[in-house]
Amino acid sequence: MKTVETISLAGETVLVRVDFNVPLNADFQITDDSRMRAALPTLNKILSDGGSVIIMSHLGRPKTGPEDKFSLRHIQSHLAELLGRPVQFAPDCIGEEAKQMAANLKAGEVLLLENLRFYKEEEKGEEAFSAALASLGSFYVNDAFGTAHRAHASTAVMAAHFPGKKAFGYLMAKEVANAQKVMDSPARPLTAIVGGAKVSDKILIVENLMKVADHILIGGGMAYTFFKAQGGEIGNSLCEDDRLETCREILARAAESGVQIHLPVDSVLADKFASDAATQVAPSGSVPAGWMGLDIGPEAQKHFASILAASKTILWNGPMGVFEMKAFESGTKAVADAVAAATQNGAFSLIGGGDSAAAVYQFGYQDQVSYVSTGGGALLEFFEGKTLPGIAAVLAD
Repeated sequence: MKTVETISLAGETVLVRVDFNVPLNADFQITDDSRMRAALPTLNKILSDGGSVIIMSHLGRPKTGPEDKFSLRHIQSHLAELLGRPVQFAPDCIGEEAKQMAANLKAGEVLLLENLRFYKEEEKGEEAFSAALASLGSFYVNDAFGTAHRAHASTAVMAAHFPGKKAFGYLMAKEVANAQKVMDSPARPLTAIVGGAKVSDKILIVENLMKVADHILIGGGMAYTFFKAQGGEIGNSLCEDDRLETCREILARAAESGVQIHLPVDSVLADKFASDAATQVAPSGSVPAGWMGLDIGPEAQKHFASILAASKTILWNGPMGVFEMKAFESGTKAVADAVAAATQNGAFSLIGGGDSAAAVYQFGYQDQVSYVSTGGGALLEFFEGKTLPGIAAVLAD
């Protein structure tokens, strides 16, 4: 991967696609700036070379064009603080004003464009919109791993406008290198922790991980479909009845290939989906009628922790329960604790973005694991063996 590391960007006006899709509170304050901080090495390299930077990103999911709550102007002052220099803001990402502001940029200056998704053409990957964006700069850098799986105008389409003048940022290269470390050359045993609500969301990743993993720990709502597939009683727990045969096939194939799939032996049950629900602990395959599993239980936590303690490579994608509710966070917290402990003992641990990353930050373990990915969906598709359009476009020339 050709990165900004090997190129001097002096005199270039560099269009950098970043993923600044950060969470904002009701007062439009950033509640987690980790994605912004992750892009700083790339931005600072361009600026120190003597280039100017034009930053492109999306924020949220605007449906009907411009909406103030999704405006990137809300992050302008914090970005200036992080970079230690002024950041100009273009109230549109294309058009005459953006063009003029881009043309006037001097070496060492930064311009933040308005939210790309204010235009439906961005998500549709329309060529004319891509060309309008491309006209603002002389060099293209993609450092947005979080959107690498989307064939959007600013990612997959735009790179074609810069033959010989495009590269990856440090973050993108780091994301791919860490993912490849798990898939291509893992120290063993390799344990994958897969959680979340639905089997259907994780089928491809489980199937692909069976080619490389020694152990797969399954938690979250998806575990109950596996229990029902084996004839268990799951009460009102989440279940995808159309995936029961899929679960049986996965378990059979794992047994044939020597991959050990571990399901949570017990669960924390609730009588309703609420933080103030009555709770009890029961075997995961014997959930009483009217109850639902919302977290892995104490025995499952011990069992999972013992496997993780003996692991040398760990991939974690998906929580063990409804960790957003305090009553059902202990399973996810116990796994985070076990992953951190294994890392301290020399294991390599990759946290797979999305809810797993949110949990690691919530419990304060972000500095005790090897790497926290900034891309949930992108990392998922990488491990599913899919080609990521945002990466393929920069590699092509």
